[in-house]
Amino acid sequence: MLTPSAHLDTFCRDHLPPETQWPDFVFELPALRYPDRLNCATALLDAAVATHGRDRPCLHTPDESWSYGELLDHANQIAHVLTADFGLIPGNRVLLRAPNTLWLVACWFGVVKAGGVVVTTMALLRAGELAKLIELTTPLLALCDHRLTTELAAADGALPIVPIGGPTETDLIRRAAAHPTDFADVATAADDVVLLAPTSGTTGVPKATMHFHRDVLANADTFSAHVLAPRAEDVFTGTPPLAFTFGLGGLVIFPLRVGASAVLLERPDPGTLLDAIERFSATVLFTAPTAYRALLRRAEPTRLRSLRRCVSAGEHLPAAVFDGFLEQTGLRIINGIGGTEMLHIFISAADEDIRPGSTGRAVPGYHAEIQDEAGNPLPDGIPGFLAVKGPTGCRYLADPRQRDYVRNGWNLTGDTYFRDADGYFWYQARSDDMIVSAGYNIAAPEVESVLEQHPDVVECAVIGVPDAERGMIVHAAVVLRPGVPHDSEQIRRLQDFVKGTAAPYKYPRAIEFLDALPRNPSGKLQRYKLRERWTTSTRKG
Repeated sequence: MLTPSAHLDTFCRDHLPPETQWPDFVFELPALRYPDRLNCATALLDAAVATHGRDRPCLHTPDESWSYGELLDHANQIAHVLTADFGLIPGNRVLLRAPNTLWLVACWFGVVKAGGVVVTTMALLRAGELAKLIELTTPLLALCDHRLTTELAAADGALPIVPIGGPTETDLIRRAAAHPTDFADVATAADDVVLLAPTSGTTGVPKATMHFHRDVLANADTFSAHVLAPRAEDVFTGTPPLAFTFGLGGLVIFPLRVGASAVLLERPDPGTLLDAIERFSATVLFTAPTAYRALLRRAEPTRLRSLRRCVSAGEHLPAAVFDGFLEQTGLRIINGIGGTEMLHIFISAADEDIRPGSTGRAVPGYHAEIQDEAGNPLPDGIPGFLAVKGPTGCRYLADPRQRDYVRNGWNLTGDTYFRDADGYFWYQARSDDMIVSAGYNIAAPEVESVLEQHPDVVECAVIGVPDAERGMIVHAAVVLRPGVPHDSEQIRRLQDFVKGTAAPYKYPRAIEFLDALPRNPSGKLQRYKLRERWTTSTRKG
């Protein structure tokens, strides 16, 4: 039963799925018993200042650093901008669009302090993708890095956009400077929605996962507290965007929960990441297996000597990467599986509990089992559908796909696993058409819909194929109109077209040209034949 809401704008409560479709929530750990009135910004930021002092280092970039007190002041000023300048009332949604910057973190806390609901968006998204999210979440306004306003304006000309930085006199930073540095945080309910985190799903139609104030703290008080075990003196850094819940947890929520600091990087290529680790003596690293492979190739372990914790998620961590990193650095990568629907990692292991190649065991506070197609638990050693429950879980915003993700109280992640007799979970494959490439979830039908907009494309089919560097890559089988050459230049044109229409990470890194797509007698596309074709051609190559 939901507690009384502080939201005057009831959009989120009105669009929660029926409670009969929710997963079962488990609050067994004492730390997860939160008070009914809870603002997670107050619990994270104001509490850290009260405990550790205003001058404690909080956030760094290669160019600037903020203390906890400075972050608090800027967040409070932004809360005033939202309420006084734009009339935000509790429950209004605010879209955030920026790379990983100090001001993006301040915006996140400012929205939450004011009782707003954050809509996170990746900086790479294009106008068409942004338009779908705006239509779905109906934000009051957007706070957008001044370098990224073009696509957002093209997505919805009616949405008020407040630039963050830039030459205008009304940008957010100048507006904020005119306001007080204290703010009375809205006393939201622990089960008020605080975050709408988008995930694309297998159809390319976005879903918004709805998370409560208590959920934000729950991931810090389960995975972070019990597996990661951070310290107040730790310095976090990593590559995931803060628009990913993996990045939000690893670079903001987890460090602030213990009074640690974090280094934010706008363009975290391997060289920049290494420089940041070395310069700031980073101790905790959050990134995907792709980045660990890149660090291995550079073979500069002395530059990683400050690290004591390395976390991998977003895709399966191969045992070879784990072993190679351990050999070079002496560090055991903490592997994990999480999800936007669950907010963060729910299966993992650290230190001597790690078994290379395994994802780990259920994080304290969570339960996991392997189920068959009917929802029955399977014996150990038998592959099946991964099912999870705990203090967080899936609640889609007004989306019938809620019924697909939640079954009999369990969250079904879309992954095939088996569990061994010791409770360790071993990844087998994705159970749907989602392609997980370098930590990004890419819906095959979405890439198909973009390719089919190109005038040279008659039809196409997209699959994920294994790749040593990225785990999987997007592979497109394309039927071209008559007379169009089947050459490398045409491949480049199609790739550039996808990059210019959708987020660049979604483009097909491999393209093959066919005279026709394989279909059964009823016309249904036979994707398995494309996979067989790719496997056969790879073996011959």
